[in-house]
Amino acid sequence: MPKLWNETIDAHRRAVRDATLETTAALVAEHGLASVTMSQIAKETGIGRATLYKYFPDVESILVAWHERHVGAHLERLAHVRDQADTPGERLAAVLHAYALITHKRPRGSEIAALVHRGEHLAPIQQHLTDLVRDLVTEAAETGDVRTDVSADELAAYCLHALAAAGGLPSEAAVHRLVEVTLSGLRP
Repeated sequence: MPKLWNETIDAHRRAVRDATLETTAALVAEHGLASVTMSQIAKETGIGRATLYKYFPDVESILVAWHERHVGAHLERLAHVRDQADTPGERLAAVLHAYALITHKRPRGSEIAALVHRGEHLAPIQQHLTDLVRDLVTEAAETGDVRTDVSADELAAYCLHALAAAGGLPSEAAVHRLVEVTLSGLRP
């Protein structure tokens, strides 16, 4: 097949997938998980049911894919924030601030959140995040910005667990204070 044709087909498939993910998330948020059917998703998306089943076996798998895409965008954001800072200590602080704000803004208590925040698909995502923070801690320790009496793995776990509390804080100002307290625990 010609290259343009392949690019057009790939673009179409991405568009169908993206529309399916967004439509499903909106329908579940509006009507509840138990009320949404594959037929309803196909109708709202404007594709046939058979086509929808070529992409996804059920509503839950669509929501998991939606969540993976959503979290992937967060990881890209963290990498971008990291790459904008100059020194290792600044990179670490910038990523921790961005992560805490993402955590603070994450919806809680919804049916979608309950579904997508469990399951095997989270393990590689969590590992990627842990590796990112561990690598930043290691770099910052090499420049003297972070303590060296505790392993980088333990400090990364400390950061991520401490900043998980950002989800329950009442304001962004409180989130910034939490990040500062977390950073204080990293200093030599």
